[in-house]
This record gives sequence, structure tokens and C-alpha cells, in this order.
Amino acid sequence: MYKKPVSVLVVIHTPRLDFLLLERAAHAGYWQSVTGSQEEGETLAETALREVAEETGIVVPPQQLLDWRQSRVFGIFPEWRHRYAPGVTRNTEHLFSLQIPTRQNIRLTPAEHRDYCWLPTAEAAARCFSETNRDAILQMGEAIRHGGMA
Repeated sequence: MYKKPVSVLVVIHTPRLDFLLLERAAHAGYWQSVTGSQEEGETLAETALREVAEETGIVVPPQQLLDWRQSRVFGIFPEWRHRYAPGVTRNTEHLFSLQIPTRQNIRLTPAEHRDYCWLPTAEAAARCFSETNRDAILQMGEAIRHGGMA
């Protein structure tokens, strides 16, 4: 079965603006926030909560998740296009965030991620391989610093 070209990006952070990044297992040096494709029958929020639980072990109630009501369309890397139906080259990514009280130890899924780290805003953004992820971290850091969305 092919993946649906609709995904979530869930940026996890603390009130002190420490951001969680995960290193992809198959690509050393590819750091990212939690991300994953929407499955049939799921709402975007359900996808976000499922992916957070699967990729980190963090389980939170739905009201703790913040939907930024933003999406970005980007080209799917050629090496990952085989996961999608023939001819699908673009994905729509929906932005969510999750604030947790403090840095936590993360339970990684070895098939997906090899390591994790908590970094301040600028360092986290600089480490992301994805520009949509980088931009989201910078946007969130700025908004939170100025009393915006948390």
C-alpha cells in the first residue's frame, strides 16, 4: 500500500525553547522533528499524536497538541518516492507543536531513528536537514518569545 502524500510535522519543545530533534536511522546526519504520513481514517491531529507516541514514547492528551493551521507543500526526495503511488512527487505537510514541561528521555524506534537531542532554537533549526522543519522551529521560537502560540 502506498503512503498518502499528506503528513504532519510535530515540533516538540519545552517552555525554555529546547527543541527535540531525532536523527534518521537510514541517514546519519539527517535530523528532524517528529514527522509522519496520515493513515486512512485519521484526522491530522490523530496522526500527530500517533507519530509522537511511536517515535518518542511521549503520550499526551489531544488538547495538549497545538495545530498551527499551516501547511507547506514540498517535493518528495527521489529516494523516498517509491513509497508513494506512481507520479506522486509532492507532499503536503501540516504543522503542529507540542510543549512539554521539561526535556525528557526519548524512547526511539531503532528502525526509524538512531539518536535524539534537545537544542536551543537557533541550534535546532541549523541542524535540521529539512527547510520546512528549520523554518517551523524558527517561527515557533519567535512566536513563543513574543507571547504568541505556545
